[in-house]
Amino acid sequence: MLRKAGRLLSTLAIAYAIMVAILWALQDNFIYPAPQYAVDPPAGFDVVTLQTEDGLSLRSFARPASDGRPTIVYFHGNGGTLSGAAYATQMLAREGYGLLLVEYRGYGGNPGKPSEQGFYRDGRAAMAWLQSQGITSAQTVIAGNSIGGGTAVQMASEFGAKALLLTAPFTSLPDVAQDALPFVPTHLLMSDRFDNASKIASLDMPIFIMHGTADDIVPYEHGERLAQLSPNATFKGFDGAGHALSFREYGQSAQLEWLNQIVGGGA
Repeated sequence: MLRKAGRLLSTLAIAYAIMVAILWALQDNFIYPAPQYAVDPPAGFDVVTLQTEDGLSLRSFARPASDGRPTIVYFHGNGGTLSGAAYATQMLAREGYGLLLVEYRGYGGNPGKPSEQGFYRDGRAAMAWLQSQGITSAQTVIAGNSIGGGTAVQMASEFGAKALLLTAPFTSLPDVAQDALPFVPTHLLMSDRFDNASKIASLDMPIFIMHGTADDIVPYEHGERLAQLSPNATFKGFDGAGHALSFREYGQSAQLEWLNQIVGGGA
């Protein structure tokens, strides 16, 4: 009996080790399910090229601001597209805010392989493009959805901004993976971190964080925790909302109302 139990435990241990090894080896495939198809720009947007510090040319979309409005640089989620980014920012566009919708390396037909450091290089290319257009950090709002919040927080820490908008952000990538896989040592296995929790307290700008209570991808508590870590953060929860909060009219309306107060515009 004891021998059978020992064999069973050994089999389970081997199976667990194999599963963990597979998760470690294929982690990029799980983190970055990059859509490969290129999309046409919506009305009012132009195709622009962002040049990264490691030599990539990234196809992205931009539209100018009107009436002295700031320009919002927007980083979408890990399964997102430029079409989705345009939809998630349509209220801001109608209000006259400028928009730079960033497409990452390895996404939408762009060259390169996605990674945390790669996303940061893409973000720096976006900020450099804004500066080349005469748009200063004081005229820039940085926004990010889900994993895009990681790049948004990093860019805010490097360049500053008039304001920071975060939708369904996480404290760190290993934290959210641990929530999904409590039996796996994600903090030991994961190479990419996007450690927002360690950076947000030092950001000297108004921050708006919104999160849905029914988010089954990034738990609601992550957004709450980030807001608690920053003295400059305003947090808004949405009862019953899921991870697609940025695509809901009430989510966009809440961002617009807060941002208009920050920049002195009318709702």
